[in-house]
Amino acid sequence: MSDTAPPTNADTAPLSAGGAAAAIELNGINKSFGPVHANKNISMRVEKGSVHGIIGENGAGKSTLMSILYGFYQADSGTIEVDGRPSVINSPDDAIAAGIGMVHQHFMLVDPFTVLENVLLGAEGGLLLKEGMAEARETLERLEREYSLEVDVDAVVHDLPVGIQQRLEILKALYRGAEILILDEPTGVLTPQEADHLFRILASLKEQGKTIIMITHKLREIMAITDNVTVMRRGEVVANVRTADTSREELAELMVGRKVLLRVEKTPAKPGDVMLRAEHLDYTDEFGVRRIKDVSFEVRRGEIVGIAGVAGNGQSELMEVLAGIRQPDKGSLRINSTTIAGEDAKDMRHIGLAHVPEDRQRMGLVTAFAANESSILGYQDDPAFNGPILMDRRAIIETCQGQMDEYDVRPPDPMLRSGSFSGGNQQKIIVAREMERDPDVLLVGQPTRGVDIGAIEFIHRRLIAMRDRGKAVLLISVELDEIMSLSDRILVIFDGMIVGEVPAADATEQLLGLMMAGIDPSKQGEVA
Repeated sequence: MSDTAPPTNADTAPLSAGGAAAAIELNGINKSFGPVHANKNISMRVEKGSVHGIIGENGAGKSTLMSILYGFYQADSGTIEVDGRPSVINSPDDAIAAGIGMVHQHFMLVDPFTVLENVLLGAEGGLLLKEGMAEARETLERLEREYSLEVDVDAVVHDLPVGIQQRLEILKALYRGAEILILDEPTGVLTPQEADHLFRILASLKEQGKTIIMITHKLREIMAITDNVTVMRRGEVVANVRTADTSREELAELMVGRKVLLRVEKTPAKPGDVMLRAEHLDYTDEFGVRRIKDVSFEVRRGEIVGIAGVAGNGQSELMEVLAGIRQPDKGSLRINSTTIAGEDAKDMRHIGLAHVPEDRQRMGLVTAFAANESSILGYQDDPAFNGPILMDRRAIIETCQGQMDEYDVRPPDPMLRSGSFSGGNQQKIIVAREMERDPDVLLVGQPTRGVDIGAIEFIHRRLIAMRDRGKAVLLISVELDEIMSLSDRILVIFDGMIVGEVPAADATEQLLGLMMAGIDPSKQGEVA
């Protein structure tokens, strides 16, 4: 399907509910930021008491649209109706007053505060805080019972797992009277078991008459939990469909404008010599927290080894130790035939290791730099980029242009500021820089985090091509679909330890999810 082709089986008009008032009705919403037309004449209907999904590539305009609904932005034109009544939403306070709550992708919680204090923050109810807290405690306990949102109201937030923190965010919205909940990428930091529990909570909310709007890039979740789905592309709505009438494949095609492979095709691995060997690695951070605990593993030429784990279990620190950014307290590391002893990240590149970092904006590029400058970060001392006195700007720009063409970076402009590219295209700039050095060992952290489905397919193909050229690839990702699709072997990390290894052919979400939660699958309920 081309970008201009109309959807085949999808209705682009707002879904109808037989004349009944919708929970939300958007009509002709337009929003521009300078020359960028982020939302183009968007109309959408969200049926009361339903779960409504919104999907689209990066830059499709879905977050802008929800920010308008929640009052962070104001539309340039168009109207909003809530429960059939025209509404003017100029701020989040207006949204809350209209019965709209939002659970953000990055939780808006104060870590040192208790659950009760976080719920009350901004809704203290006057000067008599003691009376307000007693009333809030009673209300919270009632909400927990009604919606199966069990949370210890006296627990301190920083002691809570992310799944419980998310329940707290939902409780905050319900406490403020939300009848309509917007959830932005709600399962991004959850194990499969936590995601399943969230879906049970959403089902309970729906049964109680609440309306859920869910922004997600996970098509499997859209198919599992939503009643209707709106697909956006380049600022426009290209389809409003009933979930039961569509498929993952059709939704992917609608999002991208062409057919997309949802699972990468690959031949069986042909592992060769050991290229990366870690033995008994230990690392304690600057706060005295032991992040890596006696970690040992190896990666061979011609294979992808995935490390699965919930964010915050030591995988970030492990990746940085392997890349030479941090130095281990104990243990040994060998790359190809070289034993590593105090080498930094620059030395590791000369040894034949490349690193695609987890956080592209903090560690992968400099957003204020031109793309051609970001395209040589870490390799700026290469003789190919340097003349007798000054850097060879022409060579740098030509190299960047070639990588942009090869990796389909849009727009293919080496002079454009790095921060002006979408997240997916920023990721392509980094992936191109590291892969085109033809390393023996490639470390890849969260390669498709926040990346749209078309760019995901492209990056996955490139990783498989690296493996098939005999490179050793270590992949760290919180996305189980990604780990299971790409990996030949899967290691599971929990609390800084490798708690098990699973051949990719034997891996299931249930099995990996239990291990990611620190549970021995052979002794369910006991901590591994």
